[in-house]
Amino acid sequence: MDLVKRPRRLRVNSILRDMIRETSLDVGDLIYPLFVVPGDNIKEEIDSMPGVYHFSIDLLVEEVKEVSDLGIPAILLFGVPSYKDELGSEAYSEEGIVQKAVREIKEKVPEIVVITDVCMCGYTIHGHCGIVENGQVLNDKTVDYIAKIALSHVEAGADIVAPSDMMDGRVAAIRKLLDSKGFVNTPIMAYSAKYASSFYGPFREAANSFPQFGDRKSYQMDYGNSNEALREIALDIEEGADIVMIKPALSYLDIIRRVKDNFNIPIAAYNVSGEYSMVKAAAKMGWIDEKSVVLEILTSIKRAGADIVITYFAKDVAKWLITL
Repeated sequence: MDLVKRPRRLRVNSILRDMIRETSLDVGDLIYPLFVVPGDNIKEEIDSMPGVYHFSIDLLVEEVKEVSDLGIPAILLFGVPSYKDELGSEAYSEEGIVQKAVREIKEKVPEIVVITDVCMCGYTIHGHCGIVENGQVLNDKTVDYIAKIALSHVEAGADIVAPSDMMDGRVAAIRKLLDSKGFVNTPIMAYSAKYASSFYGPFREAANSFPQFGDRKSYQMDYGNSNEALREIALDIEEGADIVMIKPALSYLDIIRRVKDNFNIPIAAYNVSGEYSMVKAAAKMGWIDEKSVVLEILTSIKRAGADIVITYFAKDVAKWLITL
């Protein structure tokens, strides 16, 4: 008699399924993005991102305390400035919104890891991620400013800086400047494979960072390319990146897998605003069960190879994992 192969034997109950689960999601894997705005006593929901808010610094600190109490180890901080100009000067000002927020957070919630987004798009009047002249984003001139922004964040107390501009050579410039100022132990989490994606729409509302002309396809990656992502990752590692990021996550699971298979470095994946808002909209209509879908999505990102998942669902997931 031929033996029947029965993989179902190990699926017969939840205990066995949990024992042999290959990929698990843990609150320690998560980073929670937050948006800080000028003013006081502000907590305003972002229309296109239900459950995500603009916080003034005073209420942001309360939110960060809650995040830390839930066991989420880190936040990723985005600033929405009160003033914009051609050079994005508030991005590197000692009194910029992010710099002030970082100082306050590190004083009141010192145990949380504060990661700061390093870019110019939300701080410039043209909405691009660099210095613009004659309608062109200048790479090398921008890199000097990106490094300057990163230094200002670290001087304010940021634990990790995360350059998201996608300029060539910016990781090396940041590493060189930080090291020269004595910040040799500050890690860089590089947005290394950041695609020119339509999934960023809600974020651009949240950060008020829509480009005022053209698009960002001359510096963010073409979504049809995979080998290019490996080249970008390799360059950032060579320049000194400590963590590399793939963004977005859900439509780029193959990229996460390829990076995992080719490089021995921690990988972060950003479950971006459009991915978040689609789930929220479908759940509101009653078409899906939000909790089960979110846990499945985030586990798939981990299964693809991500060590860290940046997600607006982090607080919800932390609460759900407690009850599982």
